[in-house]
Amino acid sequence: MAMDRRNFLTTATLASLGLTLEAQDINQKDGRAADAKREASAVGGPPSKPVMISSRNGWNGMDKGYQMLLEGGDTLDAVIAVGKTQEDDPNDDSVGLGGLPNEEGGVELDSCCMHGPTRRAGAVGGVRWTKNASLLAQAVMQHTAHVMLVGEGADRFARAMGFPKDELLTERSRKAWLLWKESHRDSWWGPGLSDPNYRVPPDLQPPPPPSAQWWEQKRRELEELAAELAIPLEWRGHCIDRVLFPTHGTIHCSAVTPKGEMSGMTTTCGLAWKIPGRCGDSPIIGAGSFTDQDVGSAGATGSGEENIRVAGAHTIVENMRHGMTPREAGLDALKRIARNYRHNPAKLRYVDMQYYVLRKDGAYAGVSLWSHTASDKRRQFLVHDGSKRLEDMPYLFAGGPLSFPPQAREPFQRPNYGPSQPEKK
Repeated sequence: MAMDRRNFLTTATLASLGLTLEAQDINQKDGRAADAKREASAVGGPPSKPVMISSRNGWNGMDKGYQMLLEGGDTLDAVIAVGKTQEDDPNDDSVGLGGLPNEEGGVELDSCCMHGPTRRAGAVGGVRWTKNASLLAQAVMQHTAHVMLVGEGADRFARAMGFPKDELLTERSRKAWLLWKESHRDSWWGPGLSDPNYRVPPDLQPPPPPSAQWWEQKRRELEELAAELAIPLEWRGHCIDRVLFPTHGTIHCSAVTPKGEMSGMTTTCGLAWKIPGRCGDSPIIGAGSFTDQDVGSAGATGSGEENIRVAGAHTIVENMRHGMTPREAGLDALKRIARNYRHNPAKLRYVDMQYYVLRKDGAYAGVSLWSHTASDKRRQFLVHDGSKRLEDMPYLFAGGPLSFPPQAREPFQRPNYGPSQPEKK
């Protein structure tokens, strides 16, 4: 199955990237009828009933959050409830408890939130103390004169606020990390995609990426290593997938009520196997999440570094301020990411980004750089306005992204910036 998926991604990617962004936009038909109906009328007052949108991985907590809004609860409490549901779930390795660790085996969590009614914000980065980074970000907003706390300072604050000490690394995530570490997979050291001198490793050039036989061999090697490491049989497929296709799962949720009150929240454990201390877009106000009570709310999941460079959530809200619909505002931010790479297909195929956009009148959209996920699933986002459902995302490129860093044949040798060794006499 893995090889068929890789071939699909390669074919779809190469076929799609020959098209212009404008042509791709014109050909987006999925969900357009519903979008047109929602956006045909001029922007008016708040919706007649609460509206919540989120990334599709907010499914389990969405009913709880929506019920809180129906009962008159605060919008920020409601959106955090969506994220907290997954933060508490040890089987979700993209946020909170059981999140995939950094390259040294430590789980670090990031989150930010904005409360529309009071126009306040809170954020935390590199949290190791508690599984509920979203609640900690809210606590920073409520109990300090700061907006962001990171690392050891955030952990000390969590302890002072009475957050219990959680053991974030579950045994399954530890086994996945051990398999990655022992197999010497590519790390996040070395030049990134944005480096003008970056080139895809020689053994992956020119496109397409390695053959089905190459991936089959890699999977066989990892199967043998997983057995040597005594990884339980029921976990092996999961751990191997996490090594071959490192996850960067994130949850965003935004809400608006009939009172016109809005809030937004984003939470994540960030990239698997990242360099310790790395923060992506999720804890950055204006990138991972941004809410303006007068306009709307937006958030993001995907390649955090790319979203930071375009201040995606803030850009989208400002686009709506100047008259764009939610869909137009989100697609414009995606086009800025493509522009940053001069529409270079050799690099864009390693970029992934989704935006979730909610306007103050309840109009909404979810947009994606790619039409499908890396596992061939259609990109969708979650909506709740009295009925909970998934809707397809308009997109720029047909196909799915490839995992970054690319799978090279030899491990990357990181530079040594430490003090030079004394000369031998």
